[in-house]
Amino acid sequence: MTDPAAKPPRKQKANAYPWYSPRIWHGMRFRPWMRLLARHHFALHPLRIGMAVLVTPFTVFNSLAYRLQLALHGEKIAAATPHTPMVFIVGHWRSGTTFLHELMSLDEAYTSPSTIQCFGPCQFLLIGDFVSRWFNFIMPSTRPMDNMKVGWSKPQEDEFALLALGAPSPYYRMAFPDHPAEGTEFLDMEGIDEADLAKWRETLDQFVRMITVQRDKPIILKSPTHTGRIGLLSEMYPDAKFIHIARNPLEVFASTERLWQTMDEIQSFQHPKNPQYRQYIFDCFDRMYGGYFRDVDKLGPDRLVETRYEDIVADPVGELEKIYAALGLGDFEQVRPQMEAATAESRSFQRNKHQMEDDLAAEIYRRWSQYFERYGYAADGTLVEEKPKAE
Repeated sequence: MTDPAAKPPRKQKANAYPWYSPRIWHGMRFRPWMRLLARHHFALHPLRIGMAVLVTPFTVFNSLAYRLQLALHGEKIAAATPHTPMVFIVGHWRSGTTFLHELMSLDEAYTSPSTIQCFGPCQFLLIGDFVSRWFNFIMPSTRPMDNMKVGWSKPQEDEFALLALGAPSPYYRMAFPDHPAEGTEFLDMEGIDEADLAKWRETLDQFVRMITVQRDKPIILKSPTHTGRIGLLSEMYPDAKFIHIARNPLEVFASTERLWQTMDEIQSFQHPKNPQYRQYIFDCFDRMYGGYFRDVDKLGPDRLVETRYEDIVADPVGELEKIYAALGLGDFEQVRPQMEAATAESRSFQRNKHQMEDDLAAEIYRRWSQYFERYGYAADGTLVEEKPKAE
């Protein structure tokens, strides 16, 4: 039987993304940008050379702005002490991490990295407020892979900031998707060179301190890439809290396939000929959840809570109240009205629909059986009567 992971994905049209809208590479510094191109021997598709040419002057500006930012704010950044508790929202791509992040960002007792902070970490302390106020017109109205609203002030994934600052990241794969994927070891933090690991830790901590300088509150961070890093993150931030969100694995797989296809259309400097999305999804899952299941039982119930997307959609306020109580995140009653208003509005949100071949669904169940069983999903992705308790 043909391996369903090797079958080419169905071509799906991404939502419109204007050519002038920011790409993740626009936030990089010049030296990491040049290193990225050199690692891939400048294998730019002729139709993407223009995009690379446009990115380059931004990286020069970012390098200069970064030096100025450190000159003006370096002492404050070094002296900043992140507030506790820091909160990390983790889970596979397309499992609802963004939805949960946006709900929790309504709590004014906390702050979350914004799009301008994550896409412009080299200069947001200098010009972030100016860009957020006057340059919203260059942002698309919704994300390219789904229908969620975007904007400079909206909560954003901190992995983009780490990449822009030069830390090793699996997201570098998007630049040259026809080449062997790089950075997957940073999904479980296994087999990493000590210098690269030190660079990664230093970059994350610096970004956290930069946010603290600008917004003196506990921080809620969200990134699927942190899922297999919970052990390391709990060591770096001993008081940190973690929220893991699961979702119907068949929906997660199909939606992630669309995600990578869409991101490659927008972010890539190639026109992928053989990206092997399905095998890449399986490989990333093995890394992410190998790391997650390795360390999850080391964190007590007062530090880590597991929830499901379906439970949050069914009763968002009730599920968030349980999360707040379990992790001791503060008085939920103070934020209940904002949560109720936001979730009432979100009920009209239109989610993408996906179809899947039977042989691929069977292969996902075979490879991801631990995930299905731990979070209470049947082989067809439907919920069992009650979510099993974690062992």
